Amino acid sequence: MTPDQLLAHDDSGQPWPVAAPAFADAAAAYRAALAARALRLARGERPVGFKIGFTNRTIWPRYQVFAPIWGTVWNTTVSYCEGDGLLRIGRTCQPRIEPECVFGLRAAPAAGADLAGLFDAIDWIAPGFEVVQSHRPDWTFAAPDTMADNGLHARLLVGPRRPVRDVAGDAASLQALLAGATVTLHCGDGPPDTPVDRGRGANVLDDPLRALLHFVRELRDCPGAPDLRAGDLITTGTWTDAWPVRPGERWQAHFSAPLSALSVRFA
Repeated sequence: MTPDQLLAHDDSGQPWPVAAPAFADAAAAYRAALAARALRLARGERPVGFKIGFTNRTIWPRYQVFAPIWGTVWNTTVSYCEGDGLLRIGRTCQPRIEPECVFGLRAAPAAGADLAGLFDAIDWIAPGFEVVQSHRPDWTFAAPDTMADNGLHARLLVGPRRPVRDVAGDAASLQALLAGATVTLHCGDGPPDTPVDRGRGANVLDDPLRALLHFVRELRDCPGAPDLRAGDLITTGTWTDAWPVRPGERWQAHFSAPLSALSVRFA
């Protein structure tokens, strides 16, 4: 798959050809993803941050991907709401929903930043729904395919944002709060007796702040990758498995503190 082919399939929502060659390794996959990113920049799209995928170790065996990946979030793929949002998922390929914790940066983390330094760079936190997609049929892929496929990113809904310093005074306190937080994921307008899935912040590389630190280091080690900037958002990976969604459905995520509940309707 060439960069222009990657972009064409992302635009159309059509799966890659069954015979599309696999990417040889992570380096080749990220080179292709960055070249496709340049094409999006050239046509006027604006990057607003990043997504981290496969931070949830509990789903690694299911998808046969055993390390985190990342991709770009765009002004054309992100939406915001105060708790009840709408996402249009036309021209996405096999979309699935993931409840996540989203961070917003007030500054780029310093070189060599540790968890404390990373906390100092954060402006806000929020609940989020990422819609992920796979252009490989039946969600069957090798790890480099997911990297070339923009980290499987399709859409992102960011819920109510809270200043991080209203939540915790330091990195260790934030880690403890987020690691201990839980989520129940529901489909439908009424609260069903049994959630579709349950998860917790500790699923995400032990806590979302630690997942963010892992990503910062990986991004800066990737040849040709852009650095983080003030104002960037980063969604840090699903707390549950990823679940198929369709237009017309409404989904709800009931997070415990410090995150708030979030619902989305798909069109």
